[in-house]
Amino acid sequence: MAYSDQIYVRYTTNLNKRLSDHNFGATTHTAKYIPWKFEMYLAFDDQNKAIEFEKYLKSHSGRAFRDKRFL
Repeated sequence: MAYSDQIYVRYTTNLNKRLSDHNFGATTHTAKYIPWKFEMYLAFDDQNKAIEFEKYLKSHSGRAFRDKRFL
């Protein structure tokens, strides 16, 4: 089973359901990259901070930070 080199960044309140949905093909965009697996995840105790960090990781400087620090 080969995994895609795609990186998926998204806020969720149910990590296992999100992964299951994507691997089931429930989301059109991510279905073409099945199977998905966790490389890492970050947990926040504040929903607003989680959403703001997601937005940052999707920005130009956030992608550079992610690639340098996480990958």
